[in-house]
Amino acid sequence: MKIRNQRDFGAGIMYMVIGLFFAIVATQYQMGTAAKMGPGYFPFYLGILMTLLGLLVLVKSFSAKAAIESIPKFNWRIIAQITGSVVLYGLLLPRLGFLIAVVVLVLVSASASKEFTWKGSLINATFLVAFTYSVFVLGLKLQFPLLPVFLQQ
Repeated sequence: MKIRNQRDFGAGIMYMVIGLFFAIVATQYQMGTAAKMGPGYFPFYLGILMTLLGLLVLVKSFSAKAAIESIPKFNWRIIAQITGSVVLYGLLLPRLGFLIAVVVLVLVSASASKEFTWKGSLINATFLVAFTYSVFVLGLKLQFPLLPVFLQQ
């Protein structure tokens, strides 16, 4: 058999490995029953479900109807840029506050995309700031600096 869609094949393998990992680790916890679930019940069956989903995706990658796709060359620059944006967020949060740190996070990570536009990224950053502010500050009452240190009194 020939692998027609390498992306689906790789995704199927990844789903199966992660699903099996969680199912195996979950067996170390008490399972319980469907009526009285133990701590291992949900992760075990979720891992099994993920493994089956991975198997389905893997089998479809061999199908004659599958689109012929190869896995593109791994781009380390993009991975480093996205990871770096998260690290930068962690460094900026205590000094420049939540609002600026989220905007920087979105702009730096979005610039890794080929479809990057300033307008779209700023709209996304604005929405993310409003959403995360309403969830974490207003909803959950978490306290962290919102504005830069030099603007706080």
